[in-house]
Amino acid sequence: MSRFFSEKFDSLMPYTPGEQPKDKKYIKLNTNESPFPPSPETLAAAEAELKRLQLYPDPDCSELGRAYADLIGVRAEQVMITNGSDEVLNLAFLAYADEEAPLIMPDITYGFYTSVAEYNRVSYEEIPLKDDFTIDINDYVAAHKTIVIPNPNAPTGIALELEDIEKILASNPDNMVIIDEAYVDFGAESAVSLIDKYENLLVSQTFSKSRSMAGARLGVAIANENVIQDLNTLRYACNPYNVNRVTAALGVAAIKTNSYYENNCRTIAENREYTADRLKEMDFQVIPSKSNFLLAKSDRISGEELYRRLKDEKGILIRHFNKERIKEYNRITIGTREDMDAFLKAVEEVLV
Repeated sequence: MSRFFSEKFDSLMPYTPGEQPKDKKYIKLNTNESPFPPSPETLAAAEAELKRLQLYPDPDCSELGRAYADLIGVRAEQVMITNGSDEVLNLAFLAYADEEAPLIMPDITYGFYTSVAEYNRVSYEEIPLKDDFTIDINDYVAAHKTIVIPNPNAPTGIALELEDIEKILASNPDNMVIIDEAYVDFGAESAVSLIDKYENLLVSQTFSKSRSMAGARLGVAIANENVIQDLNTLRYACNPYNVNRVTAALGVAAIKTNSYYENNCRTIAENREYTADRLKEMDFQVIPSKSNFLLAKSDRISGEELYRRLKDEKGILIRHFNKERIKEYNRITIGTREDMDAFLKAVEEVLV
């Protein structure tokens, strides 16, 4: 760090994204990207919008906001379009977490939460998952703190039932509850249906996973109108043109071809179950998942060794975490059936 770097960030530990190596071609099963490209109509919309790059984008992404609101059954005023769902989380932590309302979150979850909390100088507490990696909702009922929970959780893939989310919301009426639904389209139930019932609910969603747009950076905040006004106040103060016009056009076209993406999600879910069954046949312990990935371990090889050997010997990337409770596990993104067959064959060869 330079000698000019503010001391207030001395202890900041930045988030570590998944590997994006460029030394050779890998089968990438490490960053939860979709194995499928955007629909042809989506790509055509982006190409057309490139001709207008001399013009600023609509700061409200009005057309996209209306289209997304119609898609999920809410009002346009209940939607804010963002530069990836990470922007929703950053603004929400800034808006709703402070000394009087510190954050609480699971101890095994999306690593970005702790880094963005520290970035915003917000205190937080990590609540241990149960031994089976499920969330004990009693830890969050009447907690009277700002709550952030991914549903499904990452990297476990385990989803909460909607009735459990509602118990958390109802028991914390004076605190914001942030439900991060980055992976909801692969089998979990969305909390969006509760938006009109609970003013303390904020849902974040993304186009990265289920709509094949991880490289475009497009997210959505869904909440009651007053919460959206809060977030827009902060957004306009720091980044009013947060979504470029090409990405916004991609989003509109993706919604118009939503059935294409729904079919892809169904295929990924099928491949997930296929892969889980095959891993269990090899005596892996596989955590039940409602996401586009699996968390799995084997007593025959350490998590780190399996990760290293697949990368170095087989050209296959999976995600390994050093956190004590999950260091023997690896997170495996679900790709095409061909990707998963190549992964499973490589695992069998490594285990010999």
